Amino acid sequence: MTETAVDTTVAPSPLATPPEETPGHGLLLGRKVVVTAAAGTGIGFATARRALLEGADVVISDWHERRLGEARDTLAAEFTGQTVGQIVCNVQQSAEVDALIDSAANELGRIDVLVNNAGLGGETPVADMTDEEWDRVVDITLNGTFRATRAALRYFRGVEHGGVIVNNASVLGWRAQRGQAHYAAAKAGVMALTRCSAVEAADFGVRINAVAPSIAKHPFLAKVTSDELLDELVSREAYGRAAEVWEVAATIAMLASDYTTYLTGEVVSISSQRA
Repeated sequence: MTETAVDTTVAPSPLATPPEETPGHGLLLGRKVVVTAAAGTGIGFATARRALLEGADVVISDWHERRLGEARDTLAAEFTGQTVGQIVCNVQQSAEVDALIDSAANELGRIDVLVNNAGLGGETPVADMTDEEWDRVVDITLNGTFRATRAALRYFRGVEHGGVIVNNASVLGWRAQRGQAHYAAAKAGVMALTRCSAVEAADFGVRINAVAPSIAKHPFLAKVTSDELLDELVSREAYGRAAEVWEVAATIAMLASDYTTYLTGEVVSISSQRA
């Protein structure tokens, strides 16, 4: 009896090709939004652009003044009828973070939404990691989110209109990956901070949620992660591709909008696989 060969080749997912960016639907019309770490080409910039696309006025911040200015000019050229402000801010400095919230409120007239995007990764095994590497990643990624959340909550506590905070976490806050102990610990901390601060923030009309992307495609990621690791991570996704940054930004915009008014203290996984 002749055996029949079985083809075990897995066909590419119909969703392997990224879709065209979804147009704006006015989800944030008239809102005043602040986005940290928005210079460059990553999730922060995409989030600021999505907020503008949804009708908001925006202030972006970053520690790198030149890149921040370039990002602001790019956004202002595309969205000529909306406010696009820029404020240099190092989230490692409490005074600068406090000044960011105060200055943004003055420039925009008020703040409705804060997106805490600032974070720093790396790839180092625990046995080889220095105190400086650990401290820098945790200070920017977790402590920076805390400082900005604290400053925003103090602002929201003094106004009557309430507000929204959206934090950028990561699926690594839930699962293990070699070389990522500092980043994963920081992102798990962001998740816990999101849950605990949301309970407190409800007292004065503020919702706090987070997104947890698995892998989003942007040039900066390639600078801090090997091609081999990126290929491995992408291969785990059901779609066979990384997320586009606008896909992450669109979810952030949803969480900032009135479509999620009964959602707080939650972490939304942005992934084409189980977290």
